[in-house]
Amino acid sequence: MAKSITITKKDFDRLKALIPAEMDPADPDKQVLRDLRGELERAHVVEPNEIDPDIVTMNSQVRIRDVDSGDENEYTIVYPQASDFSKGKISILVPLGTALLGYRKGDIIEWNMPGGIRKIKVVKVLYQPEANGNFSA
Repeated sequence: MAKSITITKKDFDRLKALIPAEMDPADPDKQVLRDLRGELERAHVVEPNEIDPDIVTMNSQVRIRDVDSGDENEYTIVYPQASDFSKGKISILVPLGTALLGYRKGDIIEWNMPGGIRKIKVVKVLYQPEANGNFSA
Protein backbone atom coordinates (compact mmCIF):
# COMPACT_ATOMS: atom_id res chain seq x y z
CA MET A 1 0.00 0.00 0.00
CA ALA A 2 1.22 3.50 -0.82
CA LYS A 3 2.41 5.77 1.97
CA SER A 4 -0.11 8.31 3.19
CA ILE A 5 0.37 11.90 2.09
CA THR A 6 -0.66 15.07 3.91
CA ILE A 7 -2.15 18.09 2.19
CA THR A 8 -3.93 21.23 3.30
CA LYS A 9 -7.69 21.60 3.10
CA LYS A 10 -7.24 24.61 0.81
CA ASP A 11 -5.02 22.63 -1.60
CA PHE A 12 -7.42 19.67 -1.44
CA ASP A 13 -10.43 21.82 -2.36
CA ARG A 14 -8.64 23.69 -5.17
CA LEU A 15 -7.14 20.52 -6.65
CA LYS A 16 -10.40 18.59 -6.47
CA ALA A 17 -11.99 21.39 -8.53
CA LEU A 18 -9.44 20.70 -11.32
CA ILE A 19 -10.73 17.15 -11.79
CA PRO A 20 -13.84 16.83 -13.98
CA ALA A 21 -16.65 14.62 -12.67
CA GLU A 22 -16.72 12.81 -16.01
CA MET A 23 -13.34 12.16 -17.63
CA ASP A 24 -13.19 12.89 -21.37
CA PRO A 25 -11.51 9.86 -22.99
CA ALA A 26 -9.82 12.20 -25.48
CA ASP A 27 -8.33 14.44 -22.75
CA PRO A 28 -4.53 14.19 -22.96
CA ASP A 29 -4.36 14.83 -19.19
CA LYS A 30 -6.76 12.03 -18.25
CA GLN A 31 -4.10 9.75 -16.71
CA VAL A 32 -2.52 12.47 -14.59
CA LEU A 33 -6.01 13.60 -13.52
CA ARG A 34 -6.77 10.01 -12.46
CA ASP A 35 -3.47 9.90 -10.57
CA LEU A 36 -4.24 13.20 -8.87
CA ARG A 37 -7.70 11.95 -7.91
CA GLY A 38 -6.09 8.85 -6.40
CA GLU A 39 -3.66 10.98 -4.40
CA LEU A 40 -6.49 13.17 -3.08
CA GLU A 41 -8.54 10.11 -2.10
CA ARG A 42 -5.75 8.74 0.09
CA ALA A 43 -4.57 12.08 1.50
CA HIS A 44 -4.68 13.07 5.14
CA VAL A 45 -6.19 16.57 4.99
CA VAL A 46 -5.25 19.22 7.59
CA GLU A 47 -5.83 22.93 8.08
CA PRO A 48 -3.11 25.10 6.48
CA ASN A 49 -1.78 26.23 9.86
CA GLU A 50 -1.38 22.58 10.95
CA ILE A 51 0.83 21.34 8.09
CA ASP A 52 4.42 20.40 8.95
CA PRO A 53 6.95 22.75 7.32
CA ASP A 54 8.84 19.89 5.60
CA ILE A 55 5.83 18.73 3.54
CA VAL A 56 5.43 19.69 -0.13
CA THR A 57 2.28 21.77 -0.58
CA MET A 58 1.08 23.76 -3.57
CA ASN A 59 3.48 26.62 -4.38
CA SER A 60 6.27 24.92 -2.43
CA GLN A 61 9.80 25.02 -3.80
CA VAL A 62 11.51 21.66 -3.41
CA ARG A 63 14.93 20.15 -4.14
CA ILE A 64 14.70 16.59 -5.42
CA ARG A 65 17.20 13.91 -6.40
CA ASP A 66 16.74 11.19 -9.00
CA VAL A 67 17.77 8.16 -6.92
CA ASP A 68 19.20 6.28 -9.93
CA SER A 69 21.15 9.07 -11.64
CA GLY A 70 21.93 11.24 -8.61
CA ASP A 71 20.81 14.36 -10.53
CA GLU A 72 19.34 17.10 -8.35
CA ASN A 73 16.85 19.74 -9.44
CA GLU A 74 14.72 22.40 -7.82
CA TYR A 75 11.08 22.93 -8.73
CA THR A 76 8.10 24.91 -7.53
CA ILE A 77 4.81 23.00 -7.67
CA VAL A 78 2.14 25.31 -9.13
CA TYR A 79 -1.37 25.32 -10.54
CA PRO A 80 -1.50 24.76 -14.33
CA GLN A 81 -1.95 28.42 -15.29
CA ALA A 82 1.27 29.40 -13.41
CA SER A 83 3.40 26.67 -15.00
CA ASP A 84 6.69 27.86 -16.54
CA PHE A 85 9.26 25.09 -16.88
CA SER A 86 12.00 27.56 -17.87
CA LYS A 87 11.62 29.08 -14.38
CA GLY A 88 11.37 25.72 -12.61
CA LYS A 89 7.62 26.05 -12.08
CA ILE A 90 5.98 22.71 -12.80
CA SER A 91 2.26 22.12 -12.95
CA ILE A 92 0.53 19.82 -10.51
CA LEU A 93 -0.87 18.26 -13.71
CA VAL A 94 2.44 16.78 -14.84
CA PRO A 95 3.49 13.42 -13.37
CA LEU A 96 6.34 14.88 -11.27
CA GLY A 97 4.11 17.60 -9.82
CA THR A 98 1.45 15.08 -8.83
CA ALA A 99 4.09 12.73 -7.43
CA LEU A 100 5.64 15.30 -5.08
CA LEU A 101 2.48 16.69 -3.51
CA GLY A 102 2.09 15.76 0.15
CA TYR A 103 5.46 14.08 0.61
CA ARG A 104 8.09 15.32 3.03
CA LYS A 105 11.85 15.82 3.23
CA GLY A 106 13.58 12.44 3.13
CA ASP A 107 10.75 10.58 1.40
CA ILE A 108 11.50 8.46 -1.65
CA ILE A 109 8.68 8.33 -4.20
CA GLU A 110 8.31 5.74 -6.94
CA TRP A 111 6.18 7.20 -9.71
CA ASN A 112 5.30 6.36 -13.30
CA MET A 113 6.89 9.11 -15.40
CA PRO A 114 7.29 9.40 -19.15
CA GLY A 115 9.98 6.82 -19.83
CA GLY A 116 9.02 4.50 -16.96
CA ILE A 117 9.02 4.23 -13.17
CA ARG A 118 11.38 6.69 -11.46
CA LYS A 119 12.56 6.93 -7.88
CA ILE A 120 12.68 10.51 -6.64
CA LYS A 121 13.94 11.61 -3.21
CA VAL A 122 12.69 14.80 -1.58
CA VAL A 123 16.01 16.32 -0.49
CA LYS A 124 14.65 19.52 1.01
CA VAL A 125 11.59 21.74 1.04
CA LEU A 126 13.25 25.09 0.29
CA TYR A 127 10.06 27.12 0.63
CA GLN A 128 6.57 26.26 1.79
CA PRO A 129 3.95 29.04 1.80
CA GLU A 130 2.25 27.84 4.99
CA ALA A 131 5.54 27.69 6.92
CA ASN A 132 6.04 31.33 5.96
CA GLY A 133 2.58 32.39 7.16
CA ASN A 134 1.05 32.52 3.68
CA PHE A 135 -2.20 30.59 4.02
CA SER A 136 -3.80 31.96 0.85
CA ALA A 137 -1.24 30.78 -1.74
